Amino acid sequence: MPLPEPTPDTQRYWDGAAAGELWIQRCLSTGRFFFYPRHSSPFVIGGAVEWIRASGRAHLYSYNIVHRPAPAFADRGPYALAVVELEEGPRMMTNIVGVANTPENLQLDMPLEVAFEARGELALPVFRPAEKDRR
Repeated sequence: MPLPEPTPDTQRYWDGAAAGELWIQRCLSTGRFFFYPRHSSPFVIGGAVEWIRASGRAHLYSYNIVHRPAPAFADRGPYALAVVELEEGPRMMTNIVGVANTPENLQLDMPLEVAFEARGELALPVFRPAEKDRR
């Protein structure tokens, strides 16, 4: 499976993931959070940013169950390719784990919490149903 390669702009994100923490950025001018990691704010031209440890809480915004995965992901199907909305506001693409990926189990707006899966030398954030919602 192809893995992302950390860059100077994303290294903090990957270091956090390796430590079991989800880090996102915030615009220093507007206070708005955003994802994916960038050198400058997407809200203010050239605006400064800071890293913030996110709560790890999110809700399921949207998903698609992939039954015929691309060859690099053939051993993972079927799986949910999901978009979650973090408690801080940004949305991120991820996978849902810890529950069978069926429409009956994946309810929009369901509370989720971050988990991390080791893949090669990286840890990738994935989301699972929040503790009280695990089925």
